[in-house]
Amino acid sequence: MSQITILAISGKPGLYKLVSRAKNSLIVEALDDTHKRTPAFGTDRITSLGDIAMFTETEDIPLYKVLNAIKELEGGKAASINYKKASPAELKDYFTKVLPEWDRERVHNSDIKKLIQWYNILVAAGITDFDQMVPTEGDNVDDRMKEEENENA
Repeated sequence: MSQITILAISGKPGLYKLVSRAKNSLIVEALDDTHKRTPAFGTDRITSLGDIAMFTETEDIPLYKVLNAIKELEGGKAASINYKKASPAELKDYFTKVLPEWDRERVHNSDIKKLIQWYNILVAAGITDFDQMVPTEGDNVDDRMKEEENENA
């Protein structure tokens, strides 16, 4: 199983795939129709989807497990709910089908919308094997890039 690093960059729309590392930045590729490559700098707030978890009543659930639950609910297709037009009650009802034990105090409507948006972006980009987004070993991108290089060798 090949791991890929999918990133969310604060202040930039959409999701990005880590392509390479430059001297002072990361080279990322947009997961949209443009596939535009751009640098992401150390001043950007960059988060790997593999490092994100959702709050539940008992423990935090890694994002890849939540994405797999949506995939199972939707049969691998894009989300059936329009997150842009859905009411807060509709969002909560939908998310309860995905993750029944979610923490209703700490997970906000904006979090649910972002999750559905990310799921749709990933499905549209042909990335549906969410298990490859597990948290990788290592504290920084250099460690992750070395791990990916070792797997590709």
